[in-house]
Amino acid sequence: MLRIDLTAEDMTRLRVPGRPDPLWDTVLSLHLLQNRQSALAFDPWRRQVRRRIAAAGLTSTVTALARLAPWASYFPDFLTPSPADVPDLDAGVDRVLSTPRRRMTRELARTYPAGGPAWVRRVARGEAAAMRWLGSALRRYHAVAVGPYLPWTGAAVAADQGARDAALRRGGVHAMLGSFDPLLRRDGASWVGSYPVTRTVPLRGRPLTVVPSFFCVLEPVVLADDDLDPVLVHPVDPAPGWLARGGPGDDGRGERLPVAQLIGPTRARALALLDRCRTTSELAAALDLTPATASRHATVLREAGLVVSRREGNRVLHSRTRLGSALLAGQLP
Repeated sequence: MLRIDLTAEDMTRLRVPGRPDPLWDTVLSLHLLQNRQSALAFDPWRRQVRRRIAAAGLTSTVTALARLAPWASYFPDFLTPSPADVPDLDAGVDRVLSTPRRRMTRELARTYPAGGPAWVRRVARGEAAAMRWLGSALRRYHAVAVGPYLPWTGAAVAADQGARDAALRRGGVHAMLGSFDPLLRRDGASWVGSYPVTRTVPLRGRPLTVVPSFFCVLEPVVLADDDLDPVLVHPVDPAPGWLARGGPGDDGRGERLPVAQLIGPTRARALALLDRCRTTSELAAALDLTPATASRHATVLREAGLVVSRREGNRVLHSRTRLGSALLAGQLP
C-alpha cells in the first residue's frame, strides 16, 4: 500500500502541472515493453513500437536501456529528474546526464548489487563515452516509442486534467484529491492507494508534484529516494481503442484488438457486475465462484486495463475502468 500524509499546508503546496513528463513517459513506456500489462490498450502500441525499433536498428540499444530501467520494484531515480526541471525532452536528458557521479553510482549499485554488465559500470562511473551513449539512447528511443504518439497521449492527459480542474472548481483541493478515487483515496489525513510494496512518502514540508502519465498503468509510481523532491506519477486512462483509430503508422485497417482472446462469458459477467466497487468475495458470490477463482478473473481483467483494484484493509475492491465500460458496451472498433 502507498500512503502520503497530507496536512492542510501540504494541500496548498500541491503541484499539478497537468502535462506529461518526457522522461517519466520514456521510462514507463520502456516498462510496458517488458511486461504485458493493460494488453487490450497497449498491445497494438507494443507491436508498432517493436517494429519501429527494429526498423531503426535500435534493438540492442533499447535492450540495454531496459536493463538500465528494469520493470522491477526498483529502478534508478536519476532517470526521472524533477518535473520542475524538465520543460522538454532535451532539458530532461541534460538533467539525467548531469546527475552527480556519486548518486549515479549509488543508484546503479542498488539496481545491480553484483556490479552488472561492464557498460552499466561505465555509466555508473560517468565515463564520457557512456554518457554520450545514454543521452543518444534516450532521445532515439523517445523518437520511436513516445514522440509519434504525442497527439493521442496529450489528448488523454488533457482530458484527465480537465476532470481534475472541474473537481477543483466544484469543491476545492479536497474534491480534486477525491477525483482520483479509486486509484487513490482519502483515509483521514492521508492519501492512500494500491502499491507493490508498503510505502509511505514523507513530504517534510516539501511540495508534492502530481504528474499524469499515459504510460503509467494500474498503479501510481513514486520515487524510491525519500530525500528527493516528492513526485507522484498517476495513470491516465487511454481512450478506448486509441491506436485502432488511425494511430501513427496505421494502414487504414487499424490494429485489431485481441478482445475475443480476453473476454469469455465468465469475465464478461464479472465486468458487467463491476459497474460499482465490489470486493473479491462479493464478486465470487455473484458469479457463484470460489474467491480464488474470482480473484484470478479480476487479475486478468486488471492486467488488460479493464478493471482497477485497490486494497482496503484485508479486502480488495474492484471496479470497471472507462476502457472496460466501452468494451462492455461494444464501443471498441
